[in-house]
Amino acid sequence: PEPGPAEGTAGAYVLAYLREQRDAIVAQDPAVRRNLPDSVHQMRVASRRMRSAFKTYRKVLDREVTDPIGEELRHLGQELGVDRDQEVLHERFRAGVEALPRTLRHGPVRGRLRTWNNSRRAASRRRALTYLDSPRHLALLDALDAVLAAPPLLPAAAKPAGKPLSKAVLRDYERLAGRIEHALSLDPGEERDHALHDARKAAKRARYAADAAEPALGKPADRQAKAMKSVQTLLGDHQDSVVAREALRGLAEQAAAAGESAFSWGVLYAREEALAASRERELPEIWDKASDPALRQALAP
Repeated sequence: PEPGPAEGTAGAYVLAYLREQRDAIVAQDPAVRRNLPDSVHQMRVASRRMRSAFKTYRKVLDREVTDPIGEELRHLGQELGVDRDQEVLHERFRAGVEALPRTLRHGPVRGRLRTWNNSRRAASRRRALTYLDSPRHLALLDALDAVLAAPPLLPAAAKPAGKPLSKAVLRDYERLAGRIEHALSLDPGEERDHALHDARKAAKRARYAADAAEPALGKPADRQAKAMKSVQTLLGDHQDSVVAREALRGLAEQAAAAGESAFSWGVLYAREEALAASRERELPEIWDKASDPALRQALAP
């Protein structure tokens, strides 16, 4: 059995959460190789949650030890991410094309989309499998086992969980609040898109922090996680639209180069642009609810 700190301490709760994520990464490895549905997504989520916990709970675990592992988890996410992102984009565009009325569907749009996806998906799939078969990935799995077998615990790990965990959750909330405030101060455009993407990543981390603390902190952490998820979801929709528009530009250019009409891709681009603008308009209200001081007061150590 893996040794650990005393029951009820910050270290015990953080390590239990990290073990869950390690187990999920290991469990999804063969599923990704077999190309099972949602396996890449689940493996990436577990790796992000683990990497995020290393940062959030830096007062519990020594970052000199966990930072290099976090970097390897980031690399895992990047190598698998290309395949997952292509899968999501293809489904998004396929649904968009099917939803277009005939009068707005000009040229061989289904065939163009199929050709675009097949070429990109084959390359992204090879990239994911090459990474999973690499010594680097095996070294990461060994490192995950090693850090949990002999965790680099700091003094705060031995304290009762309430105060260290609640302070960490609130710290990640404040980090998000700063990024939201900055993004809302900018005019719509590329700079704001980047700022909203940064805020999305911070919202994900704030949500994961609250999720990890829920076994120790109970309902206040659960309510905080739900609030952070609402912000993450809205900002995720916005970022998905930013990524989709970039890909649609490429599809339009390919179609034009082949002598096909690019009109339908332009229609989908305009719809994505409208979706992003809608999410930006909704953000202040969503953030107002998610930043309710009562949520944080309930978490106060």
